[in-house]
Amino acid sequence: MNNLLLKLAAIKDKFEYLQESLSDPSIINDMDRFMKVNKEYKNLEPIATAHDKYKQLIEGIKECKDILDSSSDADFKDMAKEELEELLTQQEPLEEEIRQLLIPKDPEDEKNVILEIRSGTGGDEAAIFAGDLYRMYERYIDQMGWKREIVSDNESEAGGYSKIFLQVTGENVYGRLKYESGTHRVQRIPKTESQGRVHTSAATVAVMPILEQEDVHINPADLEWDTFRASGAGGQHVNKTESAVRVLHKPSGVVVECQEGRSQHKNREIALQKLFARLYEIQQEQHTSQMTDLRRTLVVSGDRSAKIRTYNYPQNRVTDHRINFTKYNLTEVMEGDLDEFIDAIQTTYNAEKLKETEEA
Repeated sequence: MNNLLLKLAAIKDKFEYLQESLSDPSIINDMDRFMKVNKEYKNLEPIATAHDKYKQLIEGIKECKDILDSSSDADFKDMAKEELEELLTQQEPLEEEIRQLLIPKDPEDEKNVILEIRSGTGGDEAAIFAGDLYRMYERYIDQMGWKREIVSDNESEAGGYSKIFLQVTGENVYGRLKYESGTHRVQRIPKTESQGRVHTSAATVAVMPILEQEDVHINPADLEWDTFRASGAGGQHVNKTESAVRVLHKPSGVVVECQEGRSQHKNREIALQKLFARLYEIQQEQHTSQMTDLRRTLVVSGDRSAKIRTYNYPQNRVTDHRINFTKYNLTEVMEGDLDEFIDAIQTTYNAEKLKETEEA
């Protein structure tokens, strides 16, 4: 068995295990666990399908070669030779497809995002262009079947926006939109230009993943529990029993106490909920700070020279400067037809990640 098939076989075993788990009553009755298992199952499904297809192909190639080596029937050998040639033409493209599937996924790809668009260099024309980008993304989001909501916006008197923030939710949102971060440059004749001269303006786009509660993980080994007698109203019970609890989360130093419940078990449960909420709050604060830093990194500046993509209206041309990819379909792109550009840069980045994986 070749190395690629060995890798696929291990993933196929995991896929089948998850498939069985989805019919386990203990998992079905735990919605959070069921959703987690089902998500992992769906993520592995394309690789499991590729395993079956590739295994069948490799077995077919082996059978044809065996016939050519052992058969004395000329017609039978001719048929085997013809089939072998056909199967060999399928092998390389399928192996490339599999290698792409095996590239480690960015765990952030599944997250929802905040999409920020700001006008840059170019005055009123830059704000109008920011509005055009907003409508472009609006159409793309709708085509993808995602949901969008304007978080805040500042409309420009000349039209468009000085800035607009969208929350976008759906499947693999960050995985698709993250490549849009950077400075977008437009070259066209502004409506306000009386002499018909082409102007260059810019707007910035920043795509930032949203932190979710499931991103907070508490390792039981990191918790140090203590009990003490509850105080306050509640009769004899609270004074005679050590039902109150205190928990220290050692990595963060956060301490939570709870004595509201009438049993130690209940207080432990409430204390864990409080601890989770506090750690989530801390992580949200850290994430907000990271998003601010990330935005600076993504946008660089609103200057026309710091560009990732140019939209040239006179030539109906769109160019992605990161991969030197140009198409003459600006009209369609501004209507939300972005897949070709996103696919092109995703393919380039995946090829780089695959190279890094193979060299490691």
